[in-house]
Amino acid sequence: MSKKYNESQWQLIRKRFCRHKIALAAFFRIQTMYVAAIFADFFAPYGANTKNLDYTYCPPQLPRISLSQGLHTYAMIRHVDPVTLAKIYTEEKSTKIPLGFFVKGDEYKLLGIFPCKTHFFGVKQYQKNNSGNQVFYMLGTDTYGRDILSRILYGSRISLSIGIVAIAVTFTLGVSIGGLSGYLGGNIDNFIQRTIEIINSIPKLPLWLAFGAIMPDEWSPLQIYFAITIVLSLLGWTRLARVVRGKMLSLREEDYAVAAQLLGAGHARILFKHLLPGFTSHIIVSLTMTIPWMILGETTLSFLGVGLRSPVVSWGVMLQDCINMTIVANYPWLLLPAVMIIVTVLSFNFLGDGLRDAADPYAEK
Repeated sequence: MSKKYNESQWQLIRKRFCRHKIALAAFFRIQTMYVAAIFADFFAPYGANTKNLDYTYCPPQLPRISLSQGLHTYAMIRHVDPVTLAKIYTEEKSTKIPLGFFVKGDEYKLLGIFPCKTHFFGVKQYQKNNSGNQVFYMLGTDTYGRDILSRILYGSRISLSIGIVAIAVTFTLGVSIGGLSGYLGGNIDNFIQRTIEIINSIPKLPLWLAFGAIMPDEWSPLQIYFAITIVLSLLGWTRLARVVRGKMLSLREEDYAVAAQLLGAGHARILFKHLLPGFTSHIIVSLTMTIPWMILGETTLSFLGVGLRSPVVSWGVMLQDCINMTIVANYPWLLLPAVMIIVTVLSFNFLGDGLRDAADPYAEK
């Protein structure tokens, strides 16, 4: 017998997934984003809300390297136009700011426990009050002089985690309700499917706005975070339920399911012990494709001002500065959180495509 047929289902899936180069690259890209989010304090040059009003709307400063000066960047000098009052920044090439890895900076608590001052990348001679020209804003600053790169890293904690937390609720509802619908059938199946159709027929954006509008203003950011998570979960379980129901209809008549029933196994044991493990890979694929939908939902709510609000940092909250198109035209680097959202959604979609292709390890190429 060929070695291929001696391997387990998960080994076959892993091998087939590793041959999907785009999905594999997306997987490592997602891993990198989550690691950066967990250790955002270390990777961010500054704090999420560290302000420097002397450098509002500062354009991105590109790092440079040379044999004589090493890794450095040029200082930015701000001039105010006396007529239009516009802030104009120019590079002062005579003043070079030394850059380096593992430099000292603002104090923070790594993982919320260990006091630390070391940052992955930044200015070597860091000054706590940011006086003089010894500042470095790789992706520019916003209207309050806050570092865009640091806020993107801190914002990834909310924007990425809300998809994972919402998936936990979605998985519970989708698997339970979809499994019961496909396994029991009859009137219960009809009732559940009509309910799903009603939920899917409701326009999502107006419903999100309605939920966001009824959230009390006195709620803490943590309460709003969990409220948005629950809202997205209650609207996102229907797709998974449909997938589980379809697979359950095809598996409930299999010989091993009928044999378990004849041996006296209860419905719950047949459903969760014998049937669900048969298409676990398909459930994982469905959940992977649902995560970007959750991230976009949080971004939409926060962008429209009915979700998370400042001082909480998320990609959607950061994009609130882009409502004014004049500001976007003059300071296009404020749209960088949108670039991160696009990259994240595409990464999850590519990962889902790769997992979907690998879920059937015996399929022909």
